[in-house]
Amino acid sequence: MKLPRASLAALLTAQTQETFNDCAAKMMLGALAQQLARVQGVDPKPILAIIAALLVLPYVAFGPICGWLSDRYPKRTVLNGTLIAQIGVMLLLVAALWLKSFDGAILCFFLLCAETAVLAPAKRGILLEYVGPQKLSRWVGYMEMFNITAILVGSFAGGAMFSHWLSTGGDPWQAAQNTAWVLTVLAVLAWALFQVAEPTKAHSAEPFRWSLWVRHFTDVAEVWRTRPLWRATMGICFFYGVGGYATVLLQQVGYELTHGGPGAGLASSQLLLMVGVGTMVGNLLAGLLSRRGVELGLAPLGGAMLTIVLVALGFTAPGTTRFTVLLIATGFSSGFFLVPLYAFIQEKAGDHRRGRILAGVSLLDSVAGMAAAGIYGLVASDAALGWSVPTQFFLMAAVSLAMLVYALYHLPHQTTCTIMRLVGRIFYQVKVLGRDNVPTEGALVLCNHLSYVDAVVLQIASPRPVRFVAFEGFAKSPLVRFLLRAAGVIPVNPNKPLKGIRLAWDALQAGELVCIFPEGAISRTGQLMELRRGFETIVKHAQVPVVPAAIDGLWGSIYSFAGNRYLWKSPRLMPTPVCVVFGPPIPGERADVAHMRKAMLDVGEQAFQERPMLKRHLGREIARALAKRPGHLEIVDRTAERRPIKAAQLLAVAAALSRHLRRTVPEKRVGIVLPPGAGAHIANLAVAFAGKVPVNLNFTAGKAAVEASLKLGEIGTVITADAMRAKVPNFPFPENTLDLKQAIEAAGGKKAIVPWLLAAWLLPNQWVADLLDLPKVGDREEAALLFTSGSSGEPKGVVLTHRNLFANCAQISSLSILPDTAVLMACLPVFHSFGFTVTLWYPLLRGCKVITVPSPLDTKKIVEAIQQEQATVMLGAPTFVRPFLKKATKEELKSLTLVVTGAEKLTMDLYESFLGQFGIEILQGYGLTETTPATNINQHNPPITTSTAAEQLGKRTGAVGRLMPGMTARIVDPDTGEELPMNSTGMLWLKGANVFPGYLKDPEKTAAAIKDGDWFVTGDLGRFDNDGFLFIEGRLSRFSKIGGEMVPHGTIEQRCVDLLGLEQTDGPAVAITGIPDATKGEALVVLTTQDITIEQLRTKLLDSGLPNLWVPKILRKVEKIPMLGTGKTDLKGVRTLALELTKEAET
Repeated sequence: MKLPRASLAALLTAQTQETFNDCAAKMMLGALAQQLARVQGVDPKPILAIIAALLVLPYVAFGPICGWLSDRYPKRTVLNGTLIAQIGVMLLLVAALWLKSFDGAILCFFLLCAETAVLAPAKRGILLEYVGPQKLSRWVGYMEMFNITAILVGSFAGGAMFSHWLSTGGDPWQAAQNTAWVLTVLAVLAWALFQVAEPTKAHSAEPFRWSLWVRHFTDVAEVWRTRPLWRATMGICFFYGVGGYATVLLQQVGYELTHGGPGAGLASSQLLLMVGVGTMVGNLLAGLLSRRGVELGLAPLGGAMLTIVLVALGFTAPGTTRFTVLLIATGFSSGFFLVPLYAFIQEKAGDHRRGRILAGVSLLDSVAGMAAAGIYGLVASDAALGWSVPTQFFLMAAVSLAMLVYALYHLPHQTTCTIMRLVGRIFYQVKVLGRDNVPTEGALVLCNHLSYVDAVVLQIASPRPVRFVAFEGFAKSPLVRFLLRAAGVIPVNPNKPLKGIRLAWDALQAGELVCIFPEGAISRTGQLMELRRGFETIVKHAQVPVVPAAIDGLWGSIYSFAGNRYLWKSPRLMPTPVCVVFGPPIPGERADVAHMRKAMLDVGEQAFQERPMLKRHLGREIARALAKRPGHLEIVDRTAERRPIKAAQLLAVAAALSRHLRRTVPEKRVGIVLPPGAGAHIANLAVAFAGKVPVNLNFTAGKAAVEASLKLGEIGTVITADAMRAKVPNFPFPENTLDLKQAIEAAGGKKAIVPWLLAAWLLPNQWVADLLDLPKVGDREEAALLFTSGSSGEPKGVVLTHRNLFANCAQISSLSILPDTAVLMACLPVFHSFGFTVTLWYPLLRGCKVITVPSPLDTKKIVEAIQQEQATVMLGAPTFVRPFLKKATKEELKSLTLVVTGAEKLTMDLYESFLGQFGIEILQGYGLTETTPATNINQHNPPITTSTAAEQLGKRTGAVGRLMPGMTARIVDPDTGEELPMNSTGMLWLKGANVFPGYLKDPEKTAAAIKDGDWFVTGDLGRFDNDGFLFIEGRLSRFSKIGGEMVPHGTIEQRCVDLLGLEQTDGPAVAITGIPDATKGEALVVLTTQDITIEQLRTKLLDSGLPNLWVPKILRKVEKIPMLGTGKTDLKGVRTLALELTKEAET
């Protein structure tokens, strides 16, 4: 079988050559007629009008026959026959010119146009068979580009060749004969090349009837019956009418410019060539802009441009540069008009009648062409009106304006959609995934709502025009109402919603694509808000599929509420990369709020994964960020005395040290044992700048755990400080342990630092990053290694990639909690995942000022730092925050606007006490080392800044917040692995760009943690409410299965604290764990630091209504509940201690 490309090339060549020959012959005969008329002293304009009419007369006379041939026989056969006929007709034309028979030449020209009329419906019909409906519009653009270009270049060539041979001394008849011979050779070549075209089959068995000769009215009626096809045909008729008139008018212009001399044909041809250049570009661009499908809105835009250009031509003198430019613009405008209309007709006609429809279209546009020739003869002839050239341009402009009004009246929605797509592409680089998921019939799209330009971006992304359902209250002014109507917006009045719902039903049942933003308003938190149920009513009645969609990349733009305000933000100077994802359609009967929220989270996660920044290299981007703000105060280190450090200083010292590390450290990973402070920042940056992986080691862990970590990570070099070594004498430092200060001196000290300092201040940020020799792409390569705290098992090496860290920093940045104006209190250990990502890398990328204190347990020093540095944000575990109740005053903490806790559950007594004493509401977050770490954070309710805005929730008491942008979740039965409803309690699975790829060198544990490709099994039991807030019920390991029932340790612990009124300012007073029991499977053990008997405890718990199965029977008094350095309860230590104490009691 022949290649489709070869078939398409053969088709385009054949149709281009036939059209070229027709127009070249027309111009040659027109120039011949002008020369003969000049000799005889008569007006040539009537002859030119007749020749122009003959060009289209066959389409009128033989249109039905041509359409029948195209349907009855294989279109490839029809095309081949026309090419053979062309060769014969061209030979006859040569003979007529040799005999100097002008009448014979005119007859041959008529026959030449007749075989082109046969070719017309066949060439357009076969195109769909070769390329299919998806690529039809683009190839129609290419075909029309070649077709119109052939018309104009052929017109130029015919006149130019005739003028050339005439100017070399030949007589007019010989010049015409030479031209005809060239055209004959081209006809033979076109036939030969067409033989590679792929065969096609016939689509109709209709026999020939003599009535076909008069089936004109039937074909026209076929077009008339389908009103959209009729309107498109009227547009095409307008194009050919104006185009035909312009062709003969430009011949008149050329004749007048040369005063009828030998160069008249060449002058006319050159003018037409300029139109051809513009047409070629316009057709090509129209085809490219129609890659997603038929773009009908281009037609009114082309009409508007054409009207303006024709008016300008009327005021411009022919022969000037401006006149030439305007001719090019005329052709360009016409390309925008013709391509979408022909594509629309071919797509909507249907296989069984496409030939008849196209024949009807050809008939009507030929009538328009003949009418144009007749009108020209009437208005231009000296014997009639004798209008001047400018007046005729104004006439054409008036006709164009009338057609423009007609097009805008019938295509307001398509025009608005096209404008939105064209203008939107200037400001947004839209990447689309899942475009094939959009049905070709009626469907409802549900999309997240982040900004005022969401509709524009969706129009760019969608393969079909979209109609949006919007709040009627937005249309307060007549202008806005007009624009919304033009855009096809379906208004909904909340007080009378039924009317809007019915309009949406009608649109869906008519096969249109309708979009609803189910949140009901722009999200002012950057997260997916509560979904309103109105769409369920529409889907229930319309019975159409629902397509979940997500837009990512618009949050942070001036049209979003990022930064707690619209518009008043610095605009982005470069086009914004945006990703739109269309998910698989969901049947209407399953499209309830629960299913759609889950589906929208899923596509939102896919869209977030496409962010270009996630592929970058962390070290390189940090270097660029610091070089952009060299004078910015980055860190205030309060380890000993106050030490401020600016961005340029931090960059310079880290860069100098990185060169030394790159030369002297062969290992991939470098250990770091330092508390929060300038030293930890410098060490981590230096390792990253050296192209290596920083590993912040837990210096509070046991010796065996650290040794295991060093071995697993193949860490032979550790950066620390001599003072730190003195504080942790039992830490198993390797032989190659570097003191940070000495390492900086070894790197060259000030001599090595100063050049980098100058570079930070003087060079563009990209150059600074280039000097560090860091790659531009990091993506899924390892960027950091953290070891889990080991609260319920042995430490595991958690590999974090560049993508993970960029993703979590971007997710945090999208919330309102940590703007670049924040002053962050950083006291969490850097080996803690929150301390590592949120207090180290995030501020470096975002530009927040960081205040460091070396220990989260030094409450007095932290309070002092908050007050003196006016810190606004503090992060910490509840264990680290609780001492503030005894050691701080409201005045000392008045600068704090936000306190976020994680690592363990925030108890209500701490929340209420902190709020009552300091007036500060603690917002709870959630995350794990494996999620880099933040997945959920409560935030303050966003402010209401517009009259139409309603209150939105950013927080919920008892919850850990909504999912971060770009994350999705599942609730799974921990026993069966079956998916549960999101509002059921079960195992929480998470997915997102911030989820780690796996544990270092531990495929078994990785397989247990990562399911179904990239779903992370958190080990926590949780549930979501209808607003999307997550409630963590506890870790699965914090449940005991007693008598077949899951008993939560955390719930019992909190009940003990509440009933006994226990103080926990110095740490947990109660811990519950489970130990093996031969009868029930497990037995609950209470470890407490308080003086209380098991009987007293059981009585209070039972009286409070706690189930008997949940009430512990074993209590052990301890001096202190085991804790980890991260502020979490040491669950493994608690259980080990409970087993030991219980065993001792039994013996």
